[in-house]
Amino acid sequence: MDCGALIGLDIGGAHLKAALFDASGTLRDLDQWPCPLWLGLDRLEQAVAAVIARWGRPQRVAATMTGELADLFDDRADGVRRIAAAMGSALPAATLSVFAGPRGLVPADAVPDCAEAVASANWYATALVAAAGGDGVLLDVGSTTTDIVPLVGGGPRHAGYSDAERLDSGELVYTGVVRTPVMAVARAVPHGGRWRALMAELFATMADAHRLTGTLPDGADQHPTADGRDHGITASARRLLRMVGDDLDPDGLPKARRLAGHLAERQLRQIEDALDQVLSRGSMADAPPLVGAGVGRFLVRRLAERRGSAYRDFEAHLPVAPALRERTGWFAPAVSVGWLAFDGAPHKHLCPVAGPADAVSYLPD
Repeated sequence: MDCGALIGLDIGGAHLKAALFDASGTLRDLDQWPCPLWLGLDRLEQAVAAVIARWGRPQRVAATMTGELADLFDDRADGVRRIAAAMGSALPAATLSVFAGPRGLVPADAVPDCAEAVASANWYATALVAAAGGDGVLLDVGSTTTDIVPLVGGGPRHAGYSDAERLDSGELVYTGVVRTPVMAVARAVPHGGRWRALMAELFATMADAHRLTGTLPDGADQHPTADGRDHGITASARRLLRMVGDDLDPDGLPKARRLAGHLAERQLRQIEDALDQVLSRGSMADAPPLVGAGVGRFLVRRLAERRGSAYRDFEAHLPVAPALRERTGWFAPAVSVGWLAFDGAPHKHLCPVAGPADAVSYLPD
């Protein structure tokens, strides 16, 4: 079956996110599939097969990626080349273009010559589309990482581009609401009236913490848990208490929830510290609006409320059906790269203009 449309893909190291557009450039559907690339490129092939099984074979595919960071590959350039080649093999009849940041979308056969621009450029695609909604700071809190990007004058005003540069600038924070190990968020926690060191073991992830606080969206945690057990509240509490050397006794759920609340707060502080670092450059007005994207944007909403900042969703200015809005924000890079592939979409024409930081930004006509 041929769906006769375009699919935007965000190829991560753990998930494949996809956005389906019809021929007019209207967003029709979105979804996410597990894609643990560290286990092999066949996992990407399986995820692409799942996309095709759901929507049919597209005529065009626009892709961005972060999966080149998986330790399956020798280095990032090797990952970019092999992922692009795998996509070409999995979708031989589709016209495949790959997002290369300021260079825009390039044909798949040009990817080896611009691998550095392609590597981990999904944040840039999101920032281009988000910037059309006005100035602010984009915070895309995903399952694994958080991107923080100032939006000024219709484009991103970033200090770094590569992962290494963005780690230094505070614009990339390696914390997310699903896959981040609890031991990466805190070294010690208040427990039983004392400060207790956390075990340096992968006994629990932040998905367990956010599940216990009741904030983790349904379907966000698609991978096996740390202990291989179920994703329920009781199992999450058991895993979290194991981090402090405790077992889950019949009265232990309140203790686990208190621990989860503290860990969620510590993670939010990490993100806020990085935001303050980015804002300390003085490149934008004080107290800018915060723009929330990603499956963890509930943290951005909480942060905006705490700071007294205005808040808007990534997709607030986009022509998206109400039923698709929340997932549009969760899968912002896939949506963004798909829209950027439509040069003449009647409802959302994105045209290149000169942008800050020697970048190319996009503004609506």
